[in-house]
Amino acid sequence: MDEEQDQWIRVPVGDDAARWATRVRCRRVLFVVHNVTSATRLLDVLPLFHDDLGVQLLATCTGSSAFRSGVADLLADTGLPVLPWEQALATPVDLAISASFGGELGAIQGPLIVLSHGIGYTKRLAAPSTEHRYRDADAAVLPRSAPPPVFGLAPDWLLADGFPLADALVLSHPEQFERLAAACPEALPTAVLAGDPCFDRMLAARPYRDRFRRALGVGRGQRLVLLNSTWGPQSLLGDGNGEGARGGGGGGDDALPALLPRLASELPADEYRVAAVLHPNIWHGHGPGQIRAWLDRAGRAGLALIDPLEDWRQALLAADVVIGDHGSVTYYAAALGTPVLLGAAPLGSLDPDAPIADFIRTAPRLDARAPLRGQVDALIENHIPQPGPMHFTSSVPGEAAVRLRRAFYGLMAAPEPPGPALLLPLPLPLPLPEPEPALRTAPLYVLTRVLAGPEVVVTRYADPAREPAGAGDAHLAVHEDTRDPVQLDLADVVFRNGAPDDPRFGPPGRWAAEVLDRHPHCALAAYVTGPSSCVVRTRDGALLRLTAGAEADADPAVYASAAHAWLAAGRTLAALVEDGLTVRTGSTDHHVVVAAEADGPTTGGTRQRPSPTPADRSTAHANGADTPRAGRRSPRTGS
Repeated sequence: MDEEQDQWIRVPVGDDAARWATRVRCRRVLFVVHNVTSATRLLDVLPLFHDDLGVQLLATCTGSSAFRSGVADLLADTGLPVLPWEQALATPVDLAISASFGGELGAIQGPLIVLSHGIGYTKRLAAPSTEHRYRDADAAVLPRSAPPPVFGLAPDWLLADGFPLADALVLSHPEQFERLAAACPEALPTAVLAGDPCFDRMLAARPYRDRFRRALGVGRGQRLVLLNSTWGPQSLLGDGNGEGARGGGGGGDDALPALLPRLASELPADEYRVAAVLHPNIWHGHGPGQIRAWLDRAGRAGLALIDPLEDWRQALLAADVVIGDHGSVTYYAAALGTPVLLGAAPLGSLDPDAPIADFIRTAPRLDARAPLRGQVDALIENHIPQPGPMHFTSSVPGEAAVRLRRAFYGLMAAPEPPGPALLLPLPLPLPLPEPEPALRTAPLYVLTRVLAGPEVVVTRYADPAREPAGAGDAHLAVHEDTRDPVQLDLADVVFRNGAPDDPRFGPPGRWAAEVLDRHPHCALAAYVTGPSSCVVRTRDGALLRLTAGAEADADPAVYASAAHAWLAAGRTLAALVEDGLTVRTGSTDHHVVVAAEADGPTTGGTRQRPSPTPADRSTAHANGADTPRAGRRSPRTGS
């Protein structure tokens, strides 16, 4: 015990804290963290204590969760004093706030209030038999035929020695009172209707949707397809654990490995942005490095992995459609009115009386055998939001801050601060994510059609599993940082992204000359120098700058592919410079100014190298360079 106490903090609590502290008469509020998932809800309500000099905030971790990774870093980021769990139990506090039931909560010395860390209490989860509150070990053992109790609503979770564990249990809707009364009437007097602070933040941030979309790299005319998975084998990311037929239908089919390549093969890269929100228990259970390794190919094709702590709500607000499962985030999406397709829909793990169970039973299912793009587009265009999710997520939308602060200070028997109750004292209810443009290093299969006038239609597919259908001439555009260098020797267009003054590559024109020298069958090299421009060099040595107007927000590599298609179709360089280009991606037009760029010294003899003749290219393809080029259609090699 002495060794454990050596790790206890001494300020602002501890046996001699009064000797060292500056403010010694503060009430103590303890945030009890179970894992990163529950901590997200506690972070939602932490600002309710801002500006109160009479409150000392503290944090601790119960150490009872199987998902312990990431907690220490999260607590350190809060900047709050962190008590070891044993010290937290030994320290009297004026209020303890938890968003879970794990750990020896009944041993905390002070009033306890428990919040849900999702959309109320909906899932079945067996209470650990080793919990301290079970004086009779047999009390925690369920009959084999009985389903697990509903987490947060059953006596297994709510009672200790027959009495409520918490002094206050926060619920978001009266329907939860009804289920609580039926499942555990002893805890009903502790129930407090206080809404959903997480949902309130999203509702308040809805006017900033366009900002979130721009931050996530969603351009004009693009649709954001958001994949969402809760944790566990029956989730969208789960492999089913061999139990796909047991969960009430729809789950455990290991759907994601088949879904990811279809997203790349069927959704044009410039018309759709694809992102994924994965439950924190996935990230911290398997490890962030493992998640990135599993989804590496999808990431190179443009999949954005959304931070599960900071940015998932912003992504949800930005989304045009969510492909999800039975988790809270999918239900939040439906509550916001966003179209939802269920890629996994197990019912066995849900309380059948919970509103989410009804939603899972009736929401549209993803049909793995039908064209994906058609399902996504039809759902978006024909979507009529269901009233149920919005209604049942919170019966008092916008009131969580006021109601929760009243409950917190009431349990402390303290007066509330005079200012308004705010969930986040920032200009935005949710912070803007860091900009995340869609950088694709996977090979791009490009279809082009040169129309009358200076207009080129471009459709790109990132690393498709098979040759996409569509009219037009095909070519291959490959990022210089591709994982498979062989693709560079097959590419019609080679490009890279970077600052134009990066000394590692030299001026863009010099880099482009070196690329053309290194890859003799490449027709055009493009250096993307910013969000709206690129510098390209053609095989005959012309150096051009392509610059889009202020309203354009496409990937400038699209403009390079359009210029290649224009020249490959026999159109003149002079006309390209004189008239510029209109590049169409989907239904969106991007007007591009083309200007001759001043050339500097180049290496090798790129500008003197003659263009490959048809015979040269035939020989090259006979030797294995079976890449599709403008004017012909051919399947490309796998990446």
